[in-house]
Amino acid sequence: MRTVLITAFEPFGGERMNPSWEAVRQLHERMLCGFQVVAKELPCVFGDALTTLYAEMEALQPELIIAVGQAGGRADISVERIGININDARIPDNKGNQPIDEPIIPGGPAAYFSTLPIKAIVEGIREAGIPASVSQTAGTYVCNHVMYGLLHRLAQQGNEVRGGFIHIPYLPEQAINHPGAPSMAAQTVILALEMAITIALRTEQDLRLVGGATH
Repeated sequence: MRTVLITAFEPFGGERMNPSWEAVRQLHERMLCGFQVVAKELPCVFGDALTTLYAEMEALQPELIIAVGQAGGRADISVERIGININDARIPDNKGNQPIDEPIIPGGPAAYFSTLPIKAIVEGIREAGIPASVSQTAGTYVCNHVMYGLLHRLAQQGNEVRGGFIHIPYLPEQAINHPGAPSMAAQTVILALEMAITIALRTEQDLRLVGGATH
């Protein structure tokens, strides 16, 4: 059976939940465009997250891979454009690791661009009435670590498998502990992720639309 792998993270940074996993786990074994979606939770740990991801990729041989993570403070579905070859952790990961200014892949390229149709995904999600944008930074924590590591592995394999990363806001039940922080309901996030998968499977050539930033 043809599969799509979608990953998310365990809670980190003192949170009791991670909105990425709360949404992504609802997609497990769902059928979209003739593909079975497989959801996998990754540890929020440098190194271990990629070990888990690579093992799942090897086992499943998916035709599309989307990693999802929490971006507390962001107000929309953020489809990431680029992953950079640096670990620079503002806080320790879930095993207490805090790498600073260390490459993810020693000797690897400075960056990789997402191979998802990022602008088509953003446009489709917006048309459904859900806030979305292209993001120019996946940060320098475990989310960027996974995005870069994923794209590096796909580049090494040299196949046509597409991959990329999407950040999502807090859930409302998290935001009550972060006064003033935006949030998005789980069902809205789930719909947006379903659309992202469907659009990625159906879109060969990305749209040429404004999606840049001035700063």
